Amino acid sequence: MISDGKTARQIFEEVMANPARSKFGFGEKLAIVNVDFQNAYTRIDEFKTAYETDPLQIAHTNTISRLARAKDMPVIWTHVAYMDDASDAGIWGTRTNTPDSLQNIKIDSRRHAFDDRCEIDEAKDAIYTKRMPSAFFETPLQSLLVWHKVDTVVVTGGSTSGCVRATAVDSLSRGYRTIVPIETCADKHESYHFANLTDLQLKYADVEPVQTVIDWLEAR
Repeated sequence: MISDGKTARQIFEEVMANPARSKFGFGEKLAIVNVDFQNAYTRIDEFKTAYETDPLQIAHTNTISRLARAKDMPVIWTHVAYMDDASDAGIWGTRTNTPDSLQNIKIDSRRHAFDDRCEIDEAKDAIYTKRMPSAFFETPLQSLLVWHKVDTVVVTGGSTSGCVRATAVDSLSRGYRTIVPIETCADKHESYHFANLTDLQLKYADVEPVQTVIDWLEAR
């Protein structure tokens, strides 16, 4: 194991400046999967569980979602919530039990609700409540992507080290070209954020500036 004293941000910047592997690239049709843009994780003025990396994260996500929608490419939004007794949280809900704990995000609560800065088209966008990290786990996402003949999945949201990473790994595992736009992801600490972007770039996804996704969509 290498131990060279570099920060996670420094390692990420070096990896991005000197790519060692080919990109997966874009295919013919993409879907935008926006993971957990809910108040519990975005409203830093309201909830201690929230975090912010790029202040324009939601604006960037709205931009690529709007472009995809205009090109008749699917946009999906997920958020997390549980039953009153939290029995659907399973083992994941047993490590802590405070008002801020994961399993205490209740269905239709303020913490469950999407951040009102998100531009969600409820007539066209798919909206799923999930219980586990990956947007694919026990949701209709896979069936939706098959129906739309999607071959490329763009993953945004939070946290980079948690649900974004889990969704990206599941996306690759299902055979999709997977793209993670840097400015559209966020995490609690820069170490978690950059370490996981590095790992995604090296193994599971193309980690790209959001402008790369914008340019591809505008050129379609």
